[in-house]
Amino acid sequence: MNIYVGNLSYSTTEDDLFALFNNLGGVDSARIITDRETGRSKGFGFVEMGSDNEAKSAIEELNGAEFGGRNITVNEAKPREEGGNRGGFNRGNSRGGGYGAKRY
Repeated sequence: MNIYVGNLSYSTTEDDLFALFNNLGGVDSARIITDRETGRSKGFGFVEMGSDNEAKSAIEELNGAEFGGRNITVNEAKPREEGGNRGGFNRGNSRGGGYGAKRY
């Protein structure tokens, strides 16, 4: 099961995240999401656990728990929606501005 972990301290490492969840069951992977340009943590990550039962127990145990000086959010990761606007350039802006907008 893939688990979302939010409100992480920016100093949290993937090793820290791995260790936190590994105490509660078998962890296949742990990753912190970083900004592509700066490499700085975005304050959230994902943990993959092989056992759904262990993953559900970890979610119950850790959601709202203090970790790294912050109360973390832990829940089952939702699949990413395809084709959604990811904050990119909006070419269809009908209110003016943006790419190709007419200026008077």
